[in-house]
Amino acid sequence: MAKSLFEKVWDAHTVRTLANGQTQLLIGTHLIHEVTSPQAFGMLRDLNLPVLMPTRTFATVAHIVPTDQFAEPYSDPLAQAMMDELRKNGADNNVTFFDRGSGKQGIVHIVGPEQGITQPGTTIACGDSHTSTHGAFGAIAFGIGTTQIRDVLATQTMALGKLKVRRIEVNGELRAGVYAKDVILHIIAKLGVNGGTGYAYEYAGSVFDGFTMEERMTVCNMSIEGGARVGYVNPDQTTVEYLQDRPYSPSGDDWDAAVERWLGFASDEGCSYDDVVVIDAADIAPSVTWGINPGQGISIEQSIPDPATAGSEDEKASIEEALEYMKLEPGSPIKGTPINVAFLGSCTNGRLSDFQEVARVIAGHKVADGIKAIAVPGSQIVAAQCEKLGIDKVLAAAGFEWRAAGCSMCLAMNPDKLIGDQLCASSSNRNFKGRQGSTTGRTVLMSPVMVAAAAITGRVSDAREIFPAGSN
Repeated sequence: MAKSLFEKVWDAHTVRTLANGQTQLLIGTHLIHEVTSPQAFGMLRDLNLPVLMPTRTFATVAHIVPTDQFAEPYSDPLAQAMMDELRKNGADNNVTFFDRGSGKQGIVHIVGPEQGITQPGTTIACGDSHTSTHGAFGAIAFGIGTTQIRDVLATQTMALGKLKVRRIEVNGELRAGVYAKDVILHIIAKLGVNGGTGYAYEYAGSVFDGFTMEERMTVCNMSIEGGARVGYVNPDQTTVEYLQDRPYSPSGDDWDAAVERWLGFASDEGCSYDDVVVIDAADIAPSVTWGINPGQGISIEQSIPDPATAGSEDEKASIEEALEYMKLEPGSPIKGTPINVAFLGSCTNGRLSDFQEVARVIAGHKVADGIKAIAVPGSQIVAAQCEKLGIDKVLAAAGFEWRAAGCSMCLAMNPDKLIGDQLCASSSNRNFKGRQGSTTGRTVLMSPVMVAAAAITGRVSDAREIFPAGSN
């Protein structure tokens, strides 16, 4: 019987069906970091339990590290304590830890792929909601809570209800100036922030077939913002070429066998889905959010919604709440909205290709007076790649501060925070109230090139107009 990738991976990792109907699922790879793992390790100590399979667990640190300071101790005692605790837990349990001194540290969803730890046909769990990123490789990857982290550490399994599968096809040619970030913002705006509840999203169609792995990662990263627990792309030759010769990828005689196995996990022709959504690539424009969740987004060509035109009282109240917080006028163009801060980075858009594209268009331009602009690579390897290519110098010449690897202003569990009601043009993934460190700070999500355009003009801008010769 024809099966989807989700069904194949799920079946291959099923240990048993539990009395409550959930599946006890083997977790092939467990990724941990400094924020959600300390309590789980504490629970293991209380139960006098070891980490069952330490070779399947990998740790790194990024949320709390300052991006403008490498030396320790950190100015924030809590951040230093979390760093120390992760080091101790890793050493005590023989867990591989990509520390800041390793040259491999970074955001967990960037480190896993670049090390070749993330592989097709596997199950991956991490105490971080954006674990769906790893689905770009044809893995079933999901974020988990602290008690589930404990369960995976102790048993290498966890209990989970089986998801439905929605296939989202994007076919045709993307317009100039439209990027992977615009694709996922468009999908979320179309289907809603709760549209994926209970689903795994399978991304497909000619656009995804042509995407690079880094572009696929950007889309899968924000699946959770659309309510989906999992987002994935079927593995293909692009996947294989990315993984070849990575540190943790199979090698020698094992390589060919692994490739055959990986490609065999791809969804079968004629398999059934619980839902299918088809999107015309030509309908997608450069997108930005105007509200307080990622589903409150529009194209740069559109105006901010008017609550008077809402289809329901709930929708009207949601729009009114967002406009009040964002201090925006209904019916006015989103283009031209003044910004205070521009942020390039995060697990959504902190990879080499993101910085390459910005460097390509921004050369010769200058950040507008009064705008704070920072560029934060997602890993030390990304930083080294950019510096080897001179990208850091191009961005610095334009007026961006080039920082060390970390999560930075995406969630502001570190010194990189908004002040007061500053508005940030951000390449990150969430625009929730207070997300970037100030209880009144405002976030507008967009692609890295759109962030660059906003930094240059000091306003939300159409990058196609600011960089007319540089559009992709």
